[in-house]
Amino acid sequence: MRQFEILKLTRQYLLNDIKDLTVEQLNEIPAGFNNNIIWNLAHMLATQQGICYARAGIKLIIDQDFFDAYKPGTKPGKFVDADEIAAIKTMFIAMIDQLEIDYKNNAFANFTPFTNRYGFEHRHIDDSINFVLYHEGIHFGIINAMMKLMKK
Repeated sequence: MRQFEILKLTRQYLLNDIKDLTVEQLNEIPAGFNNNIIWNLAHMLATQQGICYARAGIKLIIDQDFFDAYKPGTKPGKFVDADEIAAIKTMFIAMIDQLEIDYKNNAFANFTPFTNRYGFEHRHIDDSINFVLYHEGIHFGIINAMMKLMKK
């Protein structure tokens, strides 16, 4: 499925884009925003887990505390240190690889259809994977806007 390739390429590009940012810059909340770059990355992980794994009744790959801290509707609650940033960056690609493995192994057979807050119908896992692409595009744009503000 081409979506996995696109997700990996997008996430790799984003990781490359932020590789030279400091821990402080990743935690900085620029004027006009209510979150920061590292929150956006972690939020992308939590959202993917929620709409793919939770909706299929599969245990999340991330722990529940991480999910609760970064799920939709949250904001940065703490300074994220270098160790947690490294873990988030590692999970950023690994979780797409695992999603692809689980998809190929038909792990999402018990997916429960739902309509998200944007009115997007998730009838099966393919719809959720397509939504992940859309959602990550939004956050990719937000991160790029934050980085432009930081360079001024």
